[in-house]
Amino acid sequence: MTACPACSSPALRSYQKGTSSAARLTQDQIKITDSQYGETWDLSICRDCGHIFANPCPSPDYLLSLYSLIEDPLYEEEAAGRSKNFLRILSFLEKIVPEKGPLFDVGAATGILLDLAQRHGWQPDGVEPSSWAVKVAEEKYHLRLKEGDFETAPLRENHYRVVTMIDFLEHTPFPFEAMKKACNILQPTGILALVTPDIHSLAAKIAGRKWWHLRPAHLSFFSRSSLAALLGRAGFSIFHERRYIWTFSAHYLVSRKPILRIFSETSFFTSFFKKIPLKLALGDSFEIYARKVKKD
Repeated sequence: MTACPACSSPALRSYQKGTSSAARLTQDQIKITDSQYGETWDLSICRDCGHIFANPCPSPDYLLSLYSLIEDPLYEEEAAGRSKNFLRILSFLEKIVPEKGPLFDVGAATGILLDLAQRHGWQPDGVEPSSWAVKVAEEKYHLRLKEGDFETAPLRENHYRVVTMIDFLEHTPFPFEAMKKACNILQPTGILALVTPDIHSLAAKIAGRKWWHLRPAHLSFFSRSSLAALLGRAGFSIFHERRYIWTFSAHYLVSRKPILRIFSETSFFTSFFKKIPLKLALGDSFEIYARKVKKD
């Protein structure tokens, strides 16, 4: 790439040499519960907005072919904890959106967020590239997700009251195209809710090259300034920001570390640890709410 994917500036420089290559990439390396922390592509940084991104990176078509093959049962096993994460977002949306309506989730996975949204009175819709996840969403939650990628999905313009992008933006090599599509499908003054890692967070600095968001699936890393540049360019105005809080079972967290994984594979410890929810306020992910700006 010769221009920044966030702000379009040509002022780029090398940021960090990577360890990943498209030739070795598999669907297991990009699933949600992958734990290859520290694995990155060659990264470039924009001198103007500070956006950090994979350069070069796999093509969208190649990525879609891999995402379509993903099967990730461990993701669905953590549905209880993930529900707590999503309920916090839905609760805030209900405070700022006067009347519920169509809600679209980008990268919907197995539909946990959309199932909760439907129970809370929203009209759920979403897109997900994994055939396995789309099937789980239909069988478990009775949701009919669109299968494929967001950027090319045929969607009604000016239709949705809310678009959610929870841990999606860091996966796309072309965040502006995704953000512009979100703006186009939202109603006038519609709301975008997004969560994405903050590469300049204290947790990222402490963890260094072993930060858990440095992984093969992540192609974009945002700062406050690069997010503001991207959203403004796409037609949004940020009106609220806070830090995302994670909830996982102790079993899931233990399974992340190879040295502790033997405990997560033992039936007694598995049963015991799955009953222990842990809230992680790491402060290393943005939780952003932005409003579609009215056109003059």
